[in-house]
Amino acid sequence: MNTRNVADLDVVVVGGGVAGLSGALTLARARRSVLVIDSGEPRNAPASGVHGFLSHDGLPPRELLRAGREEVTGYGGRIMSDRVTAVRRADEHFVVDTEGGRSWSARRLLVTTGLVDELPDVPGLRERWGREVLHCPYCHGWEVRDTPIGVLATGPGAVHQALLFRQWSPDVTLFLHTADDPVEEQWEQLAARGIAVVDGRVVGLDVADDRLSGVRLASGACVPVRALAVRPRFEARDGVLSGLGPKTVEHPLGVGSYVESDGSGRTGVAGVWVAGNVTDLMGGVAVAAASGVQAASAINADLVAADTAAAVGRRVSGMNDSTHHTNRHTRRTNHSTEAERFWERHYSSHERVGKGTPNPVLADVARALSPGDALDLGCGEGGDAVWLAAHGWRVTAVDVSATALSRTVVHGTEAGVAERLTTERHDLARTFPAGTFDLVSAQYLHTPLDFPRSGVLRKAAHALAPGGLLLIVDHGSVRPWAWNPDPHTHFPTPEDIYDGLALDPDRWHAERLDRPRRQATGPDGRTATVTDHVIAVRRRAA
Repeated sequence: MNTRNVADLDVVVVGGGVAGLSGALTLARARRSVLVIDSGEPRNAPASGVHGFLSHDGLPPRELLRAGREEVTGYGGRIMSDRVTAVRRADEHFVVDTEGGRSWSARRLLVTTGLVDELPDVPGLRERWGREVLHCPYCHGWEVRDTPIGVLATGPGAVHQALLFRQWSPDVTLFLHTADDPVEEQWEQLAARGIAVVDGRVVGLDVADDRLSGVRLASGACVPVRALAVRPRFEARDGVLSGLGPKTVEHPLGVGSYVESDGSGRTGVAGVWVAGNVTDLMGGVAVAAASGVQAASAINADLVAADTAAAVGRRVSGMNDSTHHTNRHTRRTNHSTEAERFWERHYSSHERVGKGTPNPVLADVARALSPGDALDLGCGEGGDAVWLAAHGWRVTAVDVSATALSRTVVHGTEAGVAERLTTERHDLARTFPAGTFDLVSAQYLHTPLDFPRSGVLRKAAHALAPGGLLLIVDHGSVRPWAWNPDPHTHFPTPEDIYDGLALDPDRWHAERLDRPRRQATGPDGRTATVTDHVIAVRRRAA
């Protein structure tokens, strides 16, 4: 019977190649609890040595991994030989199941499972792969320099590949195999570089003394070569991510598919990063190592932010002296911006400003959406953010006032949703939160101060994940309790606001531009019939 071990970790790394070990090493040195789960199938296992990796050139791949494992475990990281069979989200954690019957719980996930090389359908290629059957001249060109090199053409990139390998040998032959004939300009290039071109389908390889000696054609002819360059199709090993939903896309060069991520390896799924060939099909060993470090640094920064928010929540919830609580945050604004000073005075001068309930338009819209990652701009005391978190969203709540954010944390803790609620302090005129979101909420993002509102809302639209929604709700009529209840106040129309965003219609479109009316109650208890201006902008799915 399988045993089941459950451990709470900061990070599980799926895949123990160069990218995974580099990421694990960085995380372990950052004093994170990290586990690497590796099935022991490195892509470069057939190669005799790693090349182009400074100070490790020529080192056998398994020796490089052995040294890497020792370094990771030397800093307290753990490495387990097993195969991951499934990954699922459980509340704010990920549960990783393995073939050996174990399960591990982690706050964040780094996937470095690499790719599969799908070779052309020619008998004998797989057996010589990584030895004399090659694809990367920078990895293996030196080792086959000045020998007869063949290039197997299976697509439009073959001529370019032949021209590359010509740098390492004067004896290069392009076998047209299944590719179309080169165009006139390519024929000229091949002739100028002295590259021979052989027509006809390749049906096999000749091997003598366990070394490639030639390429056999369907005609029966054999052309002597000592190395054969091919272009595989690169397919990301993304199976472990199937239950989470990161997007796998086709490479623009048509060479395969990869898991989409940003520059740090962050995927479109909160808490999930990727590194190495699973997201960069063309990267060599040095690039894979760098991407592992970069992803690990981003993961640690994300965990630091989460740990800090949790610590603030615990501290604020334990402070019973509301006067001390207010003064503490007021002192922090001594060197702040005008916006910080204004809004800090606004919140700290009242025991509570908002009603603690969500704006009705936001609630109606959000109920119809599948919960994901939400960004609440100008969150105030957290009425909208806490409501979203209570309905399954992972919310980043942003405000310029420290007092407002502290109250948001308190209200989130009281509602039992602190684990799904992160607060960030931003003067949006100066800084904007990082990341992508399925829902960005801008509810009554107004201020009597000078504020580049259109620019901020444009950034909000660009922060949407593909398919995500930006919901803007503005005042469309005078509230009697407003700062300046001038009946002649001009309110931009929804169409004016949307046009001011200057968004590319091929990437965004307005789903809703309307002016609903409702009964509202102000902070002073007065009621009135008011008009809202609602702008809902959808980022088109890629």
